[in-house]
Amino acid sequence: MRGIRFCSVVLAAVAAAGVAGCAKQPSSPAADETAFVSVTELDPTIVVDARYFGEHNFIGGRINGYEAPKCLLTKQAAAAVVEVQRELRPMGLGLKTYDCYRPQRAVDQFVSWAKDLGDTKMRAEFYPTVDKANLFRDGYIAEKSGHSRGSTLDLTIVALPPTDQEQYHPGDPLRACTLPTDQRFRDNSLDFGTGYDCFDPLAHTADPAPSGNQRALRELLVTLMDEHGFKNLAEEWWHFTLKDEPFPTTYFDFPIK
Repeated sequence: MRGIRFCSVVLAAVAAAGVAGCAKQPSSPAADETAFVSVTELDPTIVVDARYFGEHNFIGGRINGYEAPKCLLTKQAAAAVVEVQRELRPMGLGLKTYDCYRPQRAVDQFVSWAKDLGDTKMRAEFYPTVDKANLFRDGYIAEKSGHSRGSTLDLTIVALPPTDQEQYHPGDPLRACTLPTDQRFRDNSLDFGTGYDCFDPLAHTADPAPSGNQRALRELLVTLMDEHGFKNLAEEWWHFTLKDEPFPTTYFDFPIK
């Protein structure tokens, strides 16, 4: 019945993309990497675009601890994400993850980068309107991240089957993440109003500036994730944390392999 309830929203929101159609958590496992699983092992139809394994990110290079392009999550979070995927699939849609578990060493690298005010090589795309000196004050960078607890992920929605997306090569011209979808980096995500990791108020989930279709897609993603146990971060439409996360105070640092 939920698919019927969302059908009108989905059809309106994705018409431009040509898309057709319309529990309790288990006991906490041991606090190490054996508590984690790759989401594609549970559902290979989930697309993984591991931005920090490559160079298309706000730093412009592979991030420490990302040794494989995987989405690792605690088993509880991964199982919940699979349920969201099952709800989207009959609508001709699916999930794509950008980042999942993030080693603490990667967070440390983000902090060091943010303190180096001279390194702005990716600013034109990822923070075109924000002074880098304000990244800590504005909450874009912090010394601890929920991603390192293993039950937080960044994700979007794509049409199924997913189309090819533009490939970034170091030195390519950068386009602001706030530009219209046909002018910014050609991600194969549906249009949520900004690119991923866009340090800008336009990326705030409830920002009124995006179009009606863009707001409808944000509402769809937030609603589905909420119904399967996740809460959204108000400043980032793509960012979700499992409400009943198994390791709420543990920040892991094992590499992604």
